[in-house]
Amino acid sequence: MTTRYKINELFETLQGEGSFTGQPSIFLRLQGCPVGCSWCDTKHTWEIHPELEVNSKQLLSKSEETEQWSNLTLDEMAAIFSQQGFQAKHIVITGGEPCMVDLTELCHYFEAQGYSCQVETSGTFEIRVSKQCWVTVSPKVNMRGGYKILASAMQRANEIKHPVATEQHIDDLKALLAEHKVEHKQIYLQPISQKQRATELAIASCIANNWRLSVQVHKYIGIE
Repeated sequence: MTTRYKINELFETLQGEGSFTGQPSIFLRLQGCPVGCSWCDTKHTWEIHPELEVNSKQLLSKSEETEQWSNLTLDEMAAIFSQQGFQAKHIVITGGEPCMVDLTELCHYFEAQGYSCQVETSGTFEIRVSKQCWVTVSPKVNMRGGYKILASAMQRANEIKHPVATEQHIDDLKALLAEHKVEHKQIYLQPISQKQRATELAIASCIANNWRLSVQVHKYIGIE
């Protein structure tokens, strides 16, 4: 049986966050997420409504964020890359919560074609990817969905990118790192909603803890 993936968006842009900031990338945004982050900027990806399934042409013609999604095979995605003339060789698998799905086959498929893969996850689901896939865990602590951060996700992470707005978020991260004995990983703080107070807190905390700052460059320069 051919595997299909529920895709909300498929587009080429620059990665605006974390270690790959500035990297030309193809984004695969999967539909579905039960985590329930209050500040989420992709709430249109949370629910999977069967009646909102569209074909790939309709998916690509979307001019605004919607809950519409398309059920695509890997061959169909690759064909879209070619038809759209995408030049990027880095694929960012995001959502939604992409790790609700086993992504191993997807990673192997595109890596065999010369792409690198990166997955962005909340760390609340088992991460099933290739060994080469770069894993960005953005741990979502005490969210509405009630999901816990998995120890396996924290250990698999290549980078940890933590959204912050208050001192409590800093305390949550420190507790998480201590609980899971996380060492020698790249730690990024990402101010929520680009608010000045959150940004100032993130800068001070990065300096104090020798962490790094991720400022969602794409939002500052006005690209998708």
